[in-house]
Amino acid sequence: MYRIMEDLEANLLTFKGFTFAGLGINIDHLEKLDGLKIRDDDVFIVTYPKSGTVWFKQILSLIYFEEHRTRTANLEIIHRVSLLEYIIGKKDPGERPSPRLFSTHLPYYLVPRGLKDKKAKVVYLYRNPKDVMCSYFHFIKMFPLFEAGDTMEEFMKQFLEGKVPGSLWFDHIKGWYEHRSHFNIQFMTYEEMKKDLRSSVLKLCKFLGKDLSGEAVNDVVRQATFENMKDDPLANHENVLNFHPGLTRRSGRFLRKGTTGDWKNHMTVEQNERFDKIFQKQMKDFPLQFIWDINEI
Repeated sequence: MYRIMEDLEANLLTFKGFTFAGLGINIDHLEKLDGLKIRDDDVFIVTYPKSGTVWFKQILSLIYFEEHRTRTANLEIIHRVSLLEYIIGKKDPGERPSPRLFSTHLPYYLVPRGLKDKKAKVVYLYRNPKDVMCSYFHFIKMFPLFEAGDTMEEFMKQFLEGKVPGSLWFDHIKGWYEHRSHFNIQFMTYEEMKKDLRSSVLKLCKFLGKDLSGEAVNDVVRQATFENMKDDPLANHENVLNFHPGLTRRSGRFLRKGTTGDWKNHMTVEQNERFDKIFQKQMKDFPLQFIWDINEI
């Protein structure tokens, strides 16, 4: 059913062909997810790691909960939007009151089968994979538990072989897109959100069927800027390590830059060209648009 990957000193775990960070994963929980009863008003954020997950969780929570927008409830984002595949605290996700908001890095074939009823809503957020890789490199280097390599070259090899939590980026996005007809799903890009956050919030509200006032939309946009999130202890995930006592980290923050195009500061010309060749081979004829520069939108 699953096996520990012995070829990497990274505490990784493979379950049904998908790679997780071994710490904090409960196999029984993963086994039961397939049968999780889905409610019509459930919302699932799906991302590959380091594609804007925390940012999108903040936006979703602000859209759904007035007490979050008005800051009248002291509840961290990790409890407002639960990470589906991890058990945070002791509360069973099936016992949470509606509307339930979830985030997940799972591939399409590991999410609860009830999602295929196409009533609950799924939003797939994707990002320039070069920025994903570079953000992931800085993130994973914070944790001594993982052997991410000391250089971008070493990590790029692991990333392009799928030997990181989240498995292979290409497989993740292609799997979800190719099976999109099975879900009530909306695809959005990190870059379009960075370019025009207000328009993206309105687009998301339309998909979710949420009719917010202009003032409420303004509140969502204002509180969901990277600068405001980074300084908000309820949103910036800085306390998430408290839920995994065995996970220690070096210096660094969960929310680092929140920019686009940062890959240009970390990849050599040769690495960029090599990445482009692999991308073209893997994503040939793939219809989703990828935005490499938000100034080109």
